[in-house]
Amino acid sequence: MFKKIFFISLLAGLLVFSFGCKNYQKVLKSGNNDLKYETGLDLYEKGDYNKALQFFDILRAVYRGTEKGENLTYLTAQCYYNTHDYQIASYYYKQYIQMYPRGDKAEECAYQSAYCNYLSSPIYSLDQTNTYTALSELQQFIDMYPKSPKVAEANELMDKLRAKLELKDFNIAKLYYRMRSYQAANTSFENLLDDYPDTDFKEEIYYYMVKTNFEYAQKSIYSKQKERYEKTIESYNSLKYLFPDSKYLKELKDINEEAKQHLK
Repeated sequence: MFKKIFFISLLAGLLVFSFGCKNYQKVLKSGNNDLKYETGLDLYEKGDYNKALQFFDILRAVYRGTEKGENLTYLTAQCYYNTHDYQIASYYYKQYIQMYPRGDKAEECAYQSAYCNYLSSPIYSLDQTNTYTALSELQQFIDMYPKSPKVAEANELMDKLRAKLELKDFNIAKLYYRMRSYQAANTSFENLLDDYPDTDFKEEIYYYMVKTNFEYAQKSIYSKQKERYEKTIESYNSLKYLFPDSKYLKELKDINEEAKQHLK
């Protein structure tokens, strides 16, 4: 008896589903744009974003420049955002801003476009194109909407993105050092201090600068050694001044003394 009821319920569900699919396809192929619009909205509200997009893709050009067209462009972006396709979502958020710069959703779309690029930003070791795009768009958002309640959040996101770039640059500089590309390493470490004056890696940077300059000096021609030993001592003194209790000072003390000997 139970199996019979279950089978009947399953069959009824399949029939309803089949009817719904046929009805959905029938509306999609019809010439009634108002019905398509309402069907698309209904699908969106139900969270069926992929089906909703089929209606929105057909109708955006039909209603371009109208209130419905504005809503369709926004909802298209929202569909892609809700399905985690952030790059395409960002594209449609930008399209909304370009087509409807005075629209009710312009501020939201400006933020969402930047946020999508933030979400698309990969781990620090990979290409950071999306990171730079997100930083640029977040700054544009802050400049355009300085009184927006989202400004504080935008600044927090920018800090996180900069931290990622900082970590990437620090690891690149260390890689140059390990590869014994001392000139590139030294330039990279100096750039880190210029680009990120409040970096949390400052103590380590000076540690590597001492070692980089010293090893670079040892491998240099005689006429270049004096300048590089001087930079070794300068880096050591900076480390000692800024971090008098640094764990690295003991290791670097002998290097500093040897560099001094070379200058006598």
